[in-house]
Amino acid sequence: MATQIDRILAEHSAASIPEEPRPGPSAAPSLTYSDSSDEHELEEPRQPELRRRRASTRLIAQSPSDVQRITGETTTQLIRRCCGGGCCLGLGRPKKDDVEVEQIEFPDNDAYKSLCLKIDQVPARLTGVCDLPEQTTFLQPLRRPSSVPSPTDSGVSLGADGPAAAVAAVETSFHKLNLEDLDTRIQPPSFVQPHPPHHVFPARIHNTRELTREGAEKRTFHFDLDVTNYPEGEGVDFKVGGAIGVSAPNEAEMVEEVLDLLLVPRFLRDKPVLLRTTKGRWPTVWGDDQAREIVTTRRDLLTWCSDIQSYPPTKQILRVLAEHATDANERKVLLFLCSAEGQGVFCDFRTGPHVTLVQLLHAFPSAKPPLDLLFSVLQPLMPRFYSLSNDPHESFLTRDGKQHRLIEIAVTVHETADWRTKTRPGVGSGFFQRQALKLIEAQERGEKDPEFYIPMFKGLMANPLAKQFVSDGPMLLIGAGVGIAPFRGFVQRRLKTANCANKVWVLQGVRDSLVDELYSGEWGVHEDEVKRVVQSRRGEGRYVQEEVKAQADLVWYIINSVDGRVFVCGSSRGMGEGVEKALVEVAMDKGNLEREEAQNFWNLKKEVGQYIAETW
Repeated sequence: MATQIDRILAEHSAASIPEEPRPGPSAAPSLTYSDSSDEHELEEPRQPELRRRRASTRLIAQSPSDVQRITGETTTQLIRRCCGGGCCLGLGRPKKDDVEVEQIEFPDNDAYKSLCLKIDQVPARLTGVCDLPEQTTFLQPLRRPSSVPSPTDSGVSLGADGPAAAVAAVETSFHKLNLEDLDTRIQPPSFVQPHPPHHVFPARIHNTRELTREGAEKRTFHFDLDVTNYPEGEGVDFKVGGAIGVSAPNEAEMVEEVLDLLLVPRFLRDKPVLLRTTKGRWPTVWGDDQAREIVTTRRDLLTWCSDIQSYPPTKQILRVLAEHATDANERKVLLFLCSAEGQGVFCDFRTGPHVTLVQLLHAFPSAKPPLDLLFSVLQPLMPRFYSLSNDPHESFLTRDGKQHRLIEIAVTVHETADWRTKTRPGVGSGFFQRQALKLIEAQERGEKDPEFYIPMFKGLMANPLAKQFVSDGPMLLIGAGVGIAPFRGFVQRRLKTANCANKVWVLQGVRDSLVDELYSGEWGVHEDEVKRVVQSRRGEGRYVQEEVKAQADLVWYIINSVDGRVFVCGSSRGMGEGVEKALVEVAMDKGNLEREEAQNFWNLKKEVGQYIAETW
């Protein structure tokens, strides 16, 4: 009886253990996971052979749609959330039972608390701490030549020209050690060149006004910029639908606070200093990877060349702070964030709200790294681009008996979370907002011709909206928010051309037309006929992509007309994706196409320049 029971138990055990794969016809499951594939996993049990159960090696995600089905996020969202350090895989994290921890006192200040670091304990021994980054920038005092070398000095050769040549050489060296004659309060130093032959030009703000009204979720300002004296000979001109680049500076108060926190003496902040770099492109925006020597000031470098608020924190910055932290607890926390054991905490920290350099310096007040070492690890301050909202060939005004050329732009202020003021504007839009408010306040005080400037240059983006369209085919312009701005120039030009009359239509998406409809009443005498406003938070509550489907007949007529074009401009999140999906559905309905065929239809239209999308 016992023998029979043992045999039954053995057979039951064998039936629960998967066998090793055998050669022969493949019975592998589908690459995309499905419940029906489970029936193929196990064969009939062979002779019982006790061994450890192996992990499954089935591939359950083969495409982005599989990733989204499993995780609830698109691959783009996963990439943006992941820092690439391997924390999602648990790399470098030893078991808690094997770790000796030490008790430390975390910094007790508002800035540190606002970082929301999820640290409960810190291991006594840290592994995988990133190396201290290489210092590539150095600030050195200027050593000016004092006099002409003495002829009696045997180590000096005056050459064939004698003392005169030596004097000239000294004067040349002295000139190179002087700051350039440039007002860096209104424009960056000349070495901040966006792209040859383009140089930054301080365009005076002729006028500004707020386009949105009280109650709008985001503020948008309009600017008239005087480009009459813009340098000639750069080979390009302003175009309808084109863009300009703007070299926006960091906020002056934030720059001053960084210098205060780093204990940079006030008498040194605007004093000429020799900047020496060993490699890289910084502090220029455009150029080769090479060593440089530039005479500048600490304030100019921090104002115009390094971004102190737009990027998530990096381990290089944290490592520099740790190296110069005099408080042992602060140093331990910073090193933990740079270690393998702290990778998960660093990942959450990096993928959260962007923190400013000021916030980090307040959070770890004992860290006072040298300014030139920080320049080696900070991200460069890059130019921002803004679309023109007028026809630049038709906008002129007469002032002081002279004709002035104007370009017009609209800028929406983008805000993000801030630890002290709850929200803070971006570098570019915040600069525009400050300039607009200062000019408006000066005008209200009765100041005559107050002068405020925007450091700009002719745009270099491959902006698809700025192409030269010589045909007069019908146009459909679809946009939301500030994305509608470049379409105003198209409509202005179209309504002035007899052949283009009744051949342009605009679908404008807004939240509430009473507070955030841009350029209402400024599209020309036929505005009601060419423009339809779609409100998402008022009236029927529809989005612009829904209006695209409602106007399917018009969309299909335009895209199939000779030289007909459809333009889309605005945010890619929500609006851009929604409009593209709506256009595909229009093609499916009106063209009797399958989804893949409809997608290919619009792809072909994009290739030939009939479907043009500019989203960000």
